[in-house]
Amino acid sequence: MASRRPRPTPAERSRRRFARRQWARRWLTLRYLVVTGLLLVLVGGGLYAVYFSDALSVREVDVVGTRTITTAAVEKAADVPRGGPLATVDLDAIRFRVKALKGIRSVEVSRKWPDGVLITVQEREAVAVVRLGPDLQGVDVEGVPFRAYRKPPSGLPRIETSGEVSATDEDALREAVTVIAALPREVSVLVDHLDLKGVDDIDLVLRDGRVARWGSAEASRDKATVLIALLSQPAQVYDVSVPGKPTTRGTPSSSPSPSSGG
Repeated sequence: MASRRPRPTPAERSRRRFARRQWARRWLTLRYLVVTGLLLVLVGGGLYAVYFSDALSVREVDVVGTRTITTAAVEKAADVPRGGPLATVDLDAIRFRVKALKGIRSVEVSRKWPDGVLITVQEREAVAVVRLGPDLQGVDVEGVPFRAYRKPPSGLPRIETSGEVSATDEDALREAVTVIAALPREVSVLVDHLDLKGVDDIDLVLRDGRVARWGSAEASRDKATVLIALLSQPAQVYDVSVPGKPTTRGTPSSSPSPSSGG
């Protein structure tokens, strides 16, 4: 019979357990080091790819939302640096440069991975035309003049300016387009143009030459209701700037002279 191996003594069993625990601790430490090393390699590779590799550099610029402004004009204004890392492109600077275009109302700029920049624009839309000195310009809902016309386009209300109103007086122009937007159809079809003297000094000049003193854009719907009721009375000037206390002056066939009314 083969001889049986002697049982390990308690001291030997203790040494073996100690050795296994030591190896387990060393393996755990080694595993952490391996995992940490792999993570560092991955992070380093990712940083290199994003900030230094040509694989993620800017090659394309896409522009969407243009109608009257050309894509080339937007790209030129944007001046996106091509060939550099996409991750470091200054999106705010691009947005600022495109927003400076006269016909642009809003701009959004984003990265289009892996190698593009996306520029989304909203153009201004003319809601009226305004004569500023010798120039006829389209003005949007914000009161911003942004494009020139040789002659008034059909279908757009016309604003004539006098007094101190200029192209930079956006408050007055915004007030005028607010009046236009508030007019009901039964009034707007009677209007030839708005006479804009200031932010609270607006007249409606009707197609037959009569004038409605409007004031500011405040309570425009109430003013329109009062004006419709007053137009049945013969007068040259209908003052509805205070709709609760309207007055009329003159007659269509004579020079305006003060008289109380309606």
